Amino acid sequence: MEWYNEPDAWKAVGETIEVTTAGKTDFWRRTHSGAIRDNGHFYYARQSGDFMCEVRLSGKYAAQYDQAGLMVRADEANWLKCGIELVDGVQNVSAVLTREFSDWSIVPAPQRPASIWLRATVHGSTIEVHYSLDGSRYTLLRLGYLPRAETISAGIMCASPQGNGFPASFTGFVIRPA
Repeated sequence: MEWYNEPDAWKAVGETIEVTTAGKTDFWRRTHSGAIRDNGHFYYARQSGDFMCEVRLSGKYAAQYDQAGLMVRADEANWLKCGIELVDGVQNVSAVLTREFSDWSIVPAPQRPASIWLRATVHGSTIEVHYSLDGSRYTLLRLGYLPRAETISAGIMCASPQGNGFPASFTGFVIRPA
């Protein structure tokens, strides 16, 4: 695996990756403000064919839009990020699907869960995102179109668009054929 925008502070211990995000980092493209932000942290492997990736994550979300989760990226203008994002003091399960323009959907997470499990599955040009609060029962969050590329990058991501950074932890990240 390799980093896109490697954070200053991170370590891998066993099957856990701990990251402290840098401040003023994000992945976002054009919608709403017209800005393009591509300086969030993304630790990934390149994949070809259909695949599924999953991870358990937690974080000490503090500032508006602090986020951690999975990212699947064909290129700088076509990608999906999903995970937990702090909005107005509430942890939300979040998905942003970008095809030149970013869109955004959120679902409030009950009682600020200590951690969640995420699963992203790519079949051809379709991407599915599921989340779980217990690691066994998964709920569909998003189904969308992601242009197919010869190879796609998939891995963990985190960012602090308005804050000065926060610690996030990712456990049990796996990628396997779907």
